[in-house]
Amino acid sequence: MRTRRPATGAAALALAGLVTAACAAPAAESPEATDRPWAEVLAEADGQTVDLWMYGGDERGNAYVDDVLAPAAADLGVTLRRVPVADTKDAMRRLLAENAAGEEEGTVDLVWVNGDNFATGQEAGAWLCGWADDLPHREFVAQDDPLVAEDFGVAVEGCESPWHKAQFTFAYDAARVSDPPQTVAGLLDWAEEHPGRFTYPAPPDFTGSVFVRQALYALSGGAEAVPAGFDRAAFDDLTPALWQRLREVSPSLWREGRTHPRDQAALDRLYADGQVDFTMTYGPATLTELVREGTFPETTRVLDLEDGTVGNASFLAIPASSPDRAGAMAVADLALSPEQQAAKADPEVWGQFTVLDTDLLDGADAEAFAQLPDSPVVPAYDELAENAQPELSSDWVNPLDEGWRREVLGRR
Repeated sequence: MRTRRPATGAAALALAGLVTAACAAPAAESPEATDRPWAEVLAEADGQTVDLWMYGGDERGNAYVDDVLAPAAADLGVTLRRVPVADTKDAMRRLLAENAAGEEEGTVDLVWVNGDNFATGQEAGAWLCGWADDLPHREFVAQDDPLVAEDFGVAVEGCESPWHKAQFTFAYDAARVSDPPQTVAGLLDWAEEHPGRFTYPAPPDFTGSVFVRQALYALSGGAEAVPAGFDRAAFDDLTPALWQRLREVSPSLWREGRTHPRDQAALDRLYADGQVDFTMTYGPATLTELVREGTFPETTRVLDLEDGTVGNASFLAIPASSPDRAGAMAVADLALSPEQQAAKADPEVWGQFTVLDTDLLDGADAEAFAQLPDSPVVPAYDELAENAQPELSSDWVNPLDEGWRREVLGRR
């Protein structure tokens, strides 16, 4: 039996920017998964092929899925196929177009997603809900963990399963930066004092977008000064100072701010080539392997900021139109298992922070996390997440991205 969830009017506005004009209006309701024994789910999953749509620019993420997660899924009788996309919005366009066309069996079974992409799908009624909290391995996720209860201010409500945690982080080359700044505002000052040695990806790239939100916090007096839910009056009050400061800094950026890296991968290449002295990432655990393999200089260090940085979690979501729902649930539960979470946390594999509460584990499962190597580059997650700041709601993302394009890029 399916129940229905209402959608808001904002969903139609968000969807309009994602699907082509030829598509019909989106569905306005989300179906819920049938409540049934897990053994029945696994039995139905056996023999299914699950297409996982995910950002394809993360080589370690690709290798983890292909070499670790997919073989484990095969042991369950599920064929896991990774479908790489340049941007998660590409998956959303396909999903929402199929949803708007009323297709009951689409081409997307599972999506690596969070933030405004999840919110857009949620409000369009495009996700399957009511399944994620019932996964067997969910027992190892702390029930009171706020990072997995909400996704950019949107209640998860069993519509996606947590995959790993992230902490926005700046990294720098200590051989070239002898006076690392200690605040985000100080980082902007440093950029002006060292022309051409700093830049950031252009929003709406994911990393560039979070950099702008981080700067908004810093220039507004802290995260507590910015309402979590979008507020037009707060936006109008707080963003002029943000735009002005970013415009002031722009001529001191790499290539005098005339152009920005397309995404984090492009920024990483500039950093690896020594063209800039800082990079930034939402997956700092990957820095360890980048240094070990020689891509980044061995003098790479994480910037210790007094004002903290933004933290969040990313998830796996199942479209309502997935023809292989049972297989997708089996993969999501497998991805949440202690074995997979420990493998994914290993810097030599992917190096992503676990969403599990390791205090809930015992025996070999707990030992697997205890044996993970300490990084000479990246502090432990608990230390890195100290003074962590919450994400703004997804309703802030597009106005800030558009405001940056208009007020910073467009007024150079």
